[in-house]
Amino acid sequence: MEENSRQPTLTFKDFLEIFPVVELPVTLNDEVIREFSAANEPIPALAITQFIAPYEAELPDELTEFVACFKIPETHSFQAIVYWKAGLMTYEYTLATYTDGGELLDKRVLAGTFFDGKNVTQSVAIIEEDWEILVTTGQSDKNAPLYDATISRITKLELLPEGQIIDLE
Repeated sequence: MEENSRQPTLTFKDFLEIFPVVELPVTLNDEVIREFSAANEPIPALAITQFIAPYEAELPDELTEFVACFKIPETHSFQAIVYWKAGLMTYEYTLATYTDGGELLDKRVLAGTFFDGKNVTQSVAIIEEDWEILVTTGQSDKNAPLYDATISRITKLELLPEGQIIDLE
């Protein structure tokens, strides 16, 4: 008897169905991940292996968690999703754009919390109806009693109709 050596695969359409379409604007911060986790099914390991992990800077380990957040509406010539990734001392929301066939076009971390052992960096992003993205980033020393909002940085991005994510400033 011949053994089937083909690995199981997931279609890109099946992958996209994991991500519900949302109405914009959407704010991405540390609090809303609870809502996404409660409302959405976990991303299956096979989907991570096929459509997310190949584009990560480092291969995810067994402790890394991924949560489907949403799909951006009315992207006619491409697909845009947001997922949350939790790793060791890092929690981040990523916007990834793909061709309709599932090839990555662009990817950008928009918001999250990052700890480098000395400083905590937090970012909050708002994705507007016109696909402009406003990211506010602040940093504090782990020993500082209060956060200093005057050192926050604001970045403007835009999701273009072709699926590229660009800096506006």
